[in-house]
Amino acid sequence: MKNHLYHTTVQWTGNEGKGTLDPKSYNRNHEIYCPDKYSSIKGSSDAAFSGDGKRYNPEDLLVSSISACHMLWYLHLCAINKIVVTEYTDKAVGLMVETANGSGRFKEVTLNPNIKITDAHLIQKAIQLHSEAHAMCFIANSCNFKINHKPTITVE
Repeated sequence: MKNHLYHTTVQWTGNEGKGTLDPKSYNRNHEIYCPDKYSSIKGSSDAAFSGDGKRYNPEDLLVSSISACHMLWYLHLCAINKIVVTEYTDKAVGLMVETANGSGRFKEVTLNPNIKITDAHLIQKAIQLHSEAHAMCFIANSCNFKINHKPTITVE
């Protein structure tokens, strides 16, 4: 078994001069850095939690991580199965449930990939590979909630 380490730095940039004096005295803005990456990710909390709705929030990043990991495995599996994919777009949706005390958890994520392939005879195999991609996805294997996939596959 191989181990892989991932290093990130999250730096809060939301001190507006008073620190965290009270919940309204600061903003939730932050930047996420990883060594050797081109640029940072501008983050905040969700607007529902006093954040900047124009920045990525942790929930966005979790859903997009699941989607991207699934896509990368799916494309790999298509390549080794001789299915030529020419387009792939996923409009993933995550459902988080907030509890009375303000905490919460994800209940489910649904991936909705829209894929174009070149051979109509391979549509059934292309659909089947989503289950394999899900089983291989590092991020999905780390989640304790349901991840659905509802692919649409068309022929170019």
